[in-house]
Amino acid sequence: MALPAIFIVGVLFVYPFFLSLMNSFKVKDGWGWDHYKTVFELYTGDLLYTVWISVASLAILLVFGILLGGYLRFRHNGWIEFLFKIPLFIPFVVVGHAMRVLLAPNGTLNASLAALGVIDLQNPPSIAFSSAGIITALAWKNLSLALLLLMGAFRSIDQNFIDAARNIGANYLRILFTVMVPMAKGSIAVSAVLIFTSMMGSFSIPMMLGTTEGSQMAMVDLYYQIVYQNNYGAANAIGVISYLISMGAAMYYLRTVTKR
Repeated sequence: MALPAIFIVGVLFVYPFFLSLMNSFKVKDGWGWDHYKTVFELYTGDLLYTVWISVASLAILLVFGILLGGYLRFRHNGWIEFLFKIPLFIPFVVVGHAMRVLLAPNGTLNASLAALGVIDLQNPPSIAFSSAGIITALAWKNLSLALLLLMGAFRSIDQNFIDAARNIGANYLRILFTVMVPMAKGSIAVSAVLIFTSMMGSFSIPMMLGTTEGSQMAMVDLYYQIVYQNNYGAANAIGVISYLISMGAAMYYLRTVTKR
């Protein structure tokens, strides 16, 4: 029964990964670590920046997801659920363009704030084209997936536990963080791992909201190596390193959360 799923994973993940791994070690005169040396010499800062952006986006996302998922567990609101499920069906490139329009120096957000007299459009703040813009876009795009997983976990918690906490005087936040979150830690970990790996491989949003100066996310560097340097070996090395970082997050989940 598991063979179809195993076959799909093998074709779409295992085979491409090992092909990329082999190509990352191929050099002109055989095999070697040259491409990895190039990557670490040029992109160590970018790899750390990618991890930082992914972790920061994930932290903000989980806070909002837990608070909103907990609220919807106590008070069902179909309209709010609908609104926060919309990003799930919007492509990354559309999110990137929308955030550019919204967060640009003369974008929709600043224009609205200027109309209210909050800011001066002659010297407007800019969230787009910065780390803050990338974090905002990644958190918003992935909120739907996190919310779906968290709401399912929270709604599966027996109401008796919640009623017992209420009977001893616990408020909403106390119930959420001392009862519901510990009982849903498996689902929280699953959503965190899935979203972190997705953010690590994000390309469209960093490309559209990043800058040409300073640190770049890893997939932008990979694109640069392929398109401008025609260096597929270094590009494969960046991909393998990103795989390993994402695999580390998955292994942490398997070793700690599923431990019995």
